[in-house]
Amino acid sequence: MSRFELVGRRALVVGLARSGVAAAEALLAQGAHVVGFDRNEALDAGRLRDGGVEVHLGREEETLLQGIDLVVKSPGVPGETLLVASARARSVPVWSEIELGARLLPNPILGVTGTNGKTTTTELLGAVFRSARMPVEVAGNVGRPLTSLVGSASPEAWVVCELSSFQLEDVETLRPRVAVLLNLEPDHLDRHGSFEAYADVKLRVFERQGAEDTAVVPRAFGSIPGAARRVTFAAADELPAEPLIPGPHNRENAAAATAAARAVGIDDAAIGEALRTFEGVPHRIELVRELRGVRYVNDSKATNVAAALRALASFPDARLHVIVGGRGKQESYAPLAAGFKEDDSAYLIGEAATEIAAALELSEVPFTLARELDVALAGAAAAAYAGDVVLLSPACASFDQFRDFEARGDAFRALVQELA
Repeated sequence: MSRFELVGRRALVVGLARSGVAAAEALLAQGAHVVGFDRNEALDAGRLRDGGVEVHLGREEETLLQGIDLVVKSPGVPGETLLVASARARSVPVWSEIELGARLLPNPILGVTGTNGKTTTTELLGAVFRSARMPVEVAGNVGRPLTSLVGSASPEAWVVCELSSFQLEDVETLRPRVAVLLNLEPDHLDRHGSFEAYADVKLRVFERQGAEDTAVVPRAFGSIPGAARRVTFAAADELPAEPLIPGPHNRENAAAATAAARAVGIDDAAIGEALRTFEGVPHRIELVRELRGVRYVNDSKATNVAAALRALASFPDARLHVIVGGRGKQESYAPLAAGFKEDDSAYLIGEAATEIAAALELSEVPFTLARELDVALAGAAAAAYAGDVVLLSPACASFDQFRDFEARGDAFRALVQELA
């Protein structure tokens, strides 16, 4: 179904948050009749209704599929939800918002996926393109829907697109000219069911690549689908410059970005300039404040154990007071406990606090069951001395207590700024 075949077709967009709104507006611009659905009855859908979308909120009704030619699914919507499952049973195509954007945009895509480091690497690559004076748009899971570029992006611009597993679930024709896999570690097992299923979804980024495309993967990684030219990277690679952002994991991100940029044809001078000046992104080992010699660091984006371990390893010479917890993802916390140094301590919040406490106790890591973020920060700040680091690196999702990881990080920032 091309952009031309969308004219006059009926499309159902399931999930009307940021990605869903962008998808609905892109479909409208192509001449489709758009029906939108979201379970949130309190959603403000005035903008969509004013634009011509037939909006339904609240209870899912299979009757919404009557006459529908295409379903576009927002990333937060599970595949087993009634409308999506019923669409598949009726052989109605189900696309992710990314698939819709890839079909509608003529631009070359550089796709970035993996478990951890996606946003940092995506934004770093955007900085590399700008350093090289090449037109670029940064979109995808960074918070800017790919479909929002339809009709506004210059056709010559590269699109650096962060791709989550939720976005890759329902792609069919997506073919990045360059695709990057940063790493693969257990995550979102509550959604995908198993690590194998999660990994299979991630590797879909390579499926449709041809011999003229490039796949960038970790040096020791196994086989991947597709027919792309394979380029590898590792944290120890020689780089055009040392990255400004700290941590061995960020050096690995920089190595991946360097390999991808070289595949596009960007020279090392431009890459080096970006590495030296890129300051990172919010909520990823973000220094919020230094107060009386204590550094307060926001790593709210660490929503799994592997990400939190990267943060712990970023401060090898400092005593850490780590705020951990939230909604768990069916992971073991034993590896997290093993990542604490002898003098480090933990302050536990959220639904997973008791489960994390059990793992820490086995490893004899001192901890406090704080339950709430403000209590945890107060305890950590009271125990910290000059040279220490108070680190929010939750190893869990945020949805038990916060809207998303950004809201959790913003709350941490605000609390830190109130410290006297």
